[in-house]
This record gives sequence, structure tokens and C-alpha cells, in this order.
Amino acid sequence: MSTLLSRIGRRRAVQVTVAGAVVLGLLLWWLLPLGEKPPSGTITFSTGTRAGVYQKYGELLRTELRKDMPDLDVRLMTSAGSQENVERVASGEADFTIAAADAVETYKLAGRPGAEGLRGVTRLYDDYVQLVVPSDSDIQSVRDLRGKRVAIGLPNSGVRLIATRLLKAVGIDPETDITPRADGIDTGPGRLGDELDAFFWSGGVPTDGLKKIAESSAFRFVPIGDDLVTKLHQSGGATRYYRTTNMPESAYPAVQNGAVVPTMAVSNLLVTRADVDPRLTEWLTRTVLDSRDGIGAHVHSAQLVDLRTAIYTDPLELHEGARRYYRSVKP
Repeated sequence: MSTLLSRIGRRRAVQVTVAGAVVLGLLLWWLLPLGEKPPSGTITFSTGTRAGVYQKYGELLRTELRKDMPDLDVRLMTSAGSQENVERVASGEADFTIAAADAVETYKLAGRPGAEGLRGVTRLYDDYVQLVVPSDSDIQSVRDLRGKRVAIGLPNSGVRLIATRLLKAVGIDPETDITPRADGIDTGPGRLGDELDAFFWSGGVPTDGLKKIAESSAFRFVPIGDDLVTKLHQSGGATRYYRTTNMPESAYPAVQNGAVVPTMAVSNLLVTRADVDPRLTEWLTRTVLDSRDGIGAHVHSAQLVDLRTAIYTDPLELHEGARRYYRSVKP
């Protein structure tokens, strides 16, 4: 009798094991499209300055990509920002990047090399324009920057593009009416007060480069009103991607004291080229959307990545691989 029970127990154990294997196989089939082997090889991802959100996001995304595609080598390249990023992908120096929509459109409108081959993967999160001054500064608006020492961002950065447009919109020549400095988020905060009267930054909030000094440094944000954004829109071109918004009071609590800051925002896009492998791009798109919460725990702005808005990559049409992914998850 005991022998019979033992045989039945073994048989049930085998059945459970087989059933478990079947379930696991079905789960893998569902997670990995058509049971495909994950893409492999090497890709280059252009990010941004070391203290900025692009770099942090790139580092975290690389970690997530390693989980899904362990044989894919993702190489990160720091950069000045959006303008350089767009040029790198268009020229083939990089395969993927993050860039603000206005920088992408500016590159396209200028008819720069490779512009026609640029494609969108997903809309990510918004950059907020942040004009920073010492707390005791007499600067109350962009117009008050005349004659001041102002950091307008690194050459070929998205910040430089926006700062230049804002200054010109109020009648300030960025070359002659201010003392322009090429500081970015990595050096600007530390030079505020002694060497700089103000600095521009455009990035997701909070940005580590500002968050770290918010607890110990006395600075404030200068508001950018909707009247100025309206004036930018009147100049046409890529300015249509700017929109009025408020920087939430939770961005830098120690500085904002519970108050929102009127400013403008521009969306960020994950960008690639039409000739990049569609299967690789499909997998990468999946990882970007699936890792939102994990990355968002460390990069707050990444929490805003959303499947419902991800497909809106204007001014770029979607890459074929990204399109395949969105079709596969369409309700």
C-alpha cells in the first residue's frame, strides 16, 4: 500500500513539474514575442551632461536593457545636450538618444545632413525651463537680465537654443547685451552669485544638479509668463513646441516654499534612425515602457512616460520597430 502511494506521489510530482514547465513556457512566449531570442550586438546611446537628467536616465535604461537583452552592449556617450544628440544620431555616430522636440524640429527645418532619416521611438517626459538667480537678486524677469552675467548653456545644447530664443524675444542680444557664459547644469549652480548672476537650465524636475544644492544654497526661480511664450510662438518654426505650464511646488520644496513657478515646457523624445534594426527597436521600446516605474523611482520625471502618449513623437514619424510594439499592445 505504501509503495502504491509513493508511486502516486511521484506521478503527481511529475505532473506538477510538467504543468509548471508548460506555464513557464507560455509565460516566456507571452513576454518574449514569438519566442524570439533577444537582440544582441552593440548600440551607442548619446545622453547629456553628467549632472543632468538625460545622463541619469540613460544609465538606468542601460541597466534595464541588460535584463531584457543580456547580449546587447549599450555604450553611453555624454554630450552637451539635445542639439548635439540629434546631430549624432542623424550622422550615425549614435544609434539612440534623447532630445527635446524643439531641437529636433530646428535640425529638420535647417535641412541638416541625415534629418530625413530621423525617427521617433517614444515620447518620454517634459523639460521645464528653469531660470535660476540668487535669492537676493534684483532680477525679476527675463528682461532684467540685460547687463548681467548669464549662463546660457553649453554650445549645441538644448538649453542654449531656448535661452537664446527667450533673450531675443525680450529684445536682448545674447552676444552683446549680456555677458554670456557657457555653463551647464554641471558647473552653473556652483558659480551662481560669485561668477554668475543667473543661469538657464532646461530639464526634467527635479534635476539632481539643482536638487543637491537646494538644501544649502539660497536661490530662487524667475517666472516665465505666458505672454513671453506667446511672443515666442509668433516667431514661428520650432517655437510651436513650447507651452506654458507651472513647475510643481514639489520639484524643489526647500526653494519653492509651496509655490508653483510659471514657466514653459517642451517634450522630450527618444530618437533613432530609420535604418536601425526594427526588431531591436521593438524590444527597446518595450523595455522603455515596462521599466517606467523602476526608472521613475530614481528619475522622478520618468514616471510620466505613458503608453497613451508615447506614440506622439511629432515632429518625427514613428520608427517601424516602435510601431510594431504599439500595435502589439493596442487594446
